[in-house]
Amino acid sequence: MENSWLSRLAAACHRHRLPVLLAWLALTVLAVLLGARFGGPTTDDFSDSTTQSGAAQHLVRQHLPDLAGDTVTLAVRADAGLDDPAVRRRVTDLVTALDAAPHVGRVATPYDSPGQVSADRRTGYAVATLTVPSEDMPPAETTALLDRVRAASGDGVTFALDGAAVDAVETPGGGAADGVGLLAAAVVLLIAFGSVLAMALPIVTALFGIAIGLSAMALLGNVLPVPGFAPVLASMIGLGIGVDYALFIVTRYREALAAGQAPREAVVTATSSAGRAVLFAGGTVVVGLAGLLLTGLDFMRGLAVGAAATVAATMLAAVTLLPALLGLIGARIDRLSVHRRRASANPWSARWAGTVARRPVLATVLASLVLLVLAAPVFALRLGTPDASTQPRDTSAYRAHQILADGFGAGFDATLSAVITLPGGDPEGVARTLAAQPGVASVSPPRRSPDGAVAVLAVRPDTGTQDPATIDLVHRLRAATPGQPVLIGGAAAATIDFAELTARRLPLVIVVVVALSLLLLIVIFRSLLLALKAGLLNLLSIGASFGVLVAVVQWGWLGGALNFPTTMPVTAWVPLIMFPVLFGLSMDYEVFLVSRIREAYDLTGDTRRAVRDGLTRSARVISAAAAIMIVVFLSVMLGADLGVKQLGLGLAAAVAVDATVVRLVLLPASMELLGRYNWWLPRWLERRMPRVRLETDVRPAVDEASRTAPAMIP
Repeated sequence: MENSWLSRLAAACHRHRLPVLLAWLALTVLAVLLGARFGGPTTDDFSDSTTQSGAAQHLVRQHLPDLAGDTVTLAVRADAGLDDPAVRRRVTDLVTALDAAPHVGRVATPYDSPGQVSADRRTGYAVATLTVPSEDMPPAETTALLDRVRAASGDGVTFALDGAAVDAVETPGGGAADGVGLLAAAVVLLIAFGSVLAMALPIVTALFGIAIGLSAMALLGNVLPVPGFAPVLASMIGLGIGVDYALFIVTRYREALAAGQAPREAVVTATSSAGRAVLFAGGTVVVGLAGLLLTGLDFMRGLAVGAAATVAATMLAAVTLLPALLGLIGARIDRLSVHRRRASANPWSARWAGTVARRPVLATVLASLVLLVLAAPVFALRLGTPDASTQPRDTSAYRAHQILADGFGAGFDATLSAVITLPGGDPEGVARTLAAQPGVASVSPPRRSPDGAVAVLAVRPDTGTQDPATIDLVHRLRAATPGQPVLIGGAAAATIDFAELTARRLPLVIVVVVALSLLLLIVIFRSLLLALKAGLLNLLSIGASFGVLVAVVQWGWLGGALNFPTTMPVTAWVPLIMFPVLFGLSMDYEVFLVSRIREAYDLTGDTRRAVRDGLTRSARVISAAAAIMIVVFLSVMLGADLGVKQLGLGLAAAVAVDATVVRLVLLPASMELLGRYNWWLPRWLERRMPRVRLETDVRPAVDEASRTAPAMIP
């Protein structure tokens, strides 16, 4: 067993368990300290210089920097009208307080700036330019401003504050949801293992890996753009897969102990068998995340590398730190038990395998129909970005949106910028052309830059950012002035461009991730059909998760119960991240289940018995692993960040579908139907492929007992 490098590594970590543990402690503390001290900033700028909105933003920053700075908007609604002397005093006092706040520069008041008061004089707004980017605005200062604004409301006057800095405070990522996910994972592990020690080991292992990965991501922010939601995403994925990887190894360790091996031999057996599957499955996730680099999107680079580093750290912890911890605990792993589970000679997994084996055609058809029905809504998928109109109804950002939309029209939040290059452009002529377009509510007079290089028009649509009509309008405006050097930009246009850009780049990510994964699967399983079928089943389960996301987020099915304030497009970056992550996670269950089946087939040569035996031995642990991932992913539903919540829902739906419909029904049923063709591989290809064995056969008594009951397989 100790001939492989992984078994030798496991033996070394077991033998030097205390130094290994101390080394991990020192490395984790050092990484956390470095990340906290030298961590770089995050950014939520998703603009891309290759898009028209990105080019427009670059020109504005270069020639009119005061228009490009981050801002917060103070909205006011007064029943008596803004010209009422008492109302005017209250508005002026609050604007003065806003102007005096730290990191706030120039404030354009509704009384001094044309166009900032509605036609009925009851609604207005002030715009405060920040002297720092929104992500660098101290949360305490933003919170103080929000408290001041809330306190000023009342007696017929309503104030509300909006802006990226406000969103960061009102809808933060992480928080209590992280603790809920960790607690839920602990409960699932306790139920599965029945032992406090066995429950604690996967969690401790995952936490070490996550701490190092997040610290690496923080340091990465100094050289690559890292989006603000990246740490939450990395924590969610790291906790889910980190606990799962350790769970598989701990399960194999307990099986080896039950088969009569000594603790040291059990550690080597568990790590050299399940550990290989962990490295393959984790490597697939890393490859999938690295595939995000192919998108060419700047903000994806830091996210992809940082999340991959977190996965790699949890994977390394599973094959080094965990063997050391198992060495310290030894045979006492089942101490502190909360329940005793008797081994069954005919467990539920064996009975289920027999049921699927008796009716493989029916099982295949029904499971395929379920997946197709769940995936059907994906054809209605629409991408976008959350804004103030989609925020929770009790937030200041949503109240500000509602005030301004009521006073100035639904398109207030979707105001576009027409950037005209001078002297070749004709700002007045462009303004007349754009104003004549259907769907345009108003066009402002042109504002020229001091250097005379550009002029900017503010174009206000009739519809809001989330309305499909606004997308059509942006395309019409860009086509309306073919002979003019005009770029249509602004926040709403940037959202549209980003959604369309991600939609164009997603197929490339899919092709590369699927192709690399199929090559690895062919090598691992030494079967062409199994690899192709695995890729197809993974695509079906991912498609089903996308369909669930569309039904909940866009159509509103159970949206209120799942804490979504309103219907909205799916956040543009969510599918882009979901696919490589889910394809890698789906490989986990594929590898752990099919490798067990392959081992059984190599021993018996009987596909039917191998399917039953492999499913019997792996169904329970796959179910527990899936339950952990589901509760971890769903825990983010308690948070406020809408994009992260969508991602958590999509990941949870995919894991639930994959671990039940696919792995417990469709996979074994299809293998029953294919019979010996499951293992078909062209001879020329087999001669050129290396041999890789993921699992080493370790059979506890319960599995031996189940093998003596072939009557379950007709």
